[in-house]
Amino acid sequence: MGVFERYLTVWVGLGILAGVGLGLLIPGAFQVVAAMEIAQVNLVVAVFIWIMIYPMMIQIDWHAVKDVGKKPQGLMLTLVVNWLIKPFTMAGLGVLFFQYVFADWVDPQSANEYIAGMILLGVAPCTAMVFVWSQLVKGDANYTLVQVSVNDLIMVGAFAPIAAFLLGVTNVTVPWETLLIATVLYVVLPLLAGMATRQLLVKQSPTALGQFVARLKPWSVVGLIATVVLLFGFQAGTIVERPGVIALIAVPLILQSYGIFFITWWGAKWLKLPHDIAGPACLIGTSNFFELAVAVAISLFGLNSGAALATVVGVLVEVPVMLSLVAIVNAWKPRAI
Repeated sequence: MGVFERYLTVWVGLGILAGVGLGLLIPGAFQVVAAMEIAQVNLVVAVFIWIMIYPMMIQIDWHAVKDVGKKPQGLMLTLVVNWLIKPFTMAGLGVLFFQYVFADWVDPQSANEYIAGMILLGVAPCTAMVFVWSQLVKGDANYTLVQVSVNDLIMVGAFAPIAAFLLGVTNVTVPWETLLIATVLYVVLPLLAGMATRQLLVKQSPTALGQFVARLKPWSVVGLIATVVLLFGFQAGTIVERPGVIALIAVPLILQSYGIFFITWWGAKWLKLPHDIAGPACLIGTSNFFELAVAVAISLFGLNSGAALATVVGVLVEVPVMLSLVAIVNAWKPRAI
């Protein structure tokens, strides 16, 4: 694992500080960037999101899906948690905290936007960082590819309907067209681009794919940090005026992460999965495709919305939380499943 991935928490933290500082020093520049939109999609953020996603999509081997029948239990656990449990527990926690527990500290409109951002995180299971977490727990790399590949196939069709349903249940009006456009822009097209690039590289030589991915990997983190700088720059005024909001949003997100992890781990124990499959399954179910959630939140609610802020807090929370869960998985390995 390279220096970018190893110190990802540090880079995210520095990106947050830089974003807030620049947002306070040169707010006009961020307003100009915010205005660069087409059909509610910010062009600058879209470029950075693609820089993040594209290197990870190239690594997905769609031919690996054919091997899923050999070890179906780990995949079924991942899919059940990702699509039948996680979105609904995230929505429930959002409603519980922002309509009841934190109701006295947050106005109703902001509360609804924070809930919406949390829902978008919950409906976007991790695609990119899964490979990093799986490597850290010595997971089965080929099986992780199968899990990610099948998960992405389902996400193409399921993300928009589930997100729209849950956002509607929580009284947030969602334009389906925007949600579908965002799904195509940030899931379908990067997947197709990644598949095409992978096919071309594999045809060139046995080592071309690995070399190309190695060159692109740092750019994925650069895209993430650039996006964080922009998003926290857009939210700089809110963060300085109401720093407690960050803490309020973080509470249910942290509870969701640890709760889903232990649900998945207990499921893996019940299924008697080997450690190299159980570990990645738990981490895939716990982590989020925050790149997609951030992009959709911006498209639906705007760069300066509470929903966008909630998804950005998801980025801040996820990295240290996931590193702690990696440590737990590795510590439990001697008594594993």
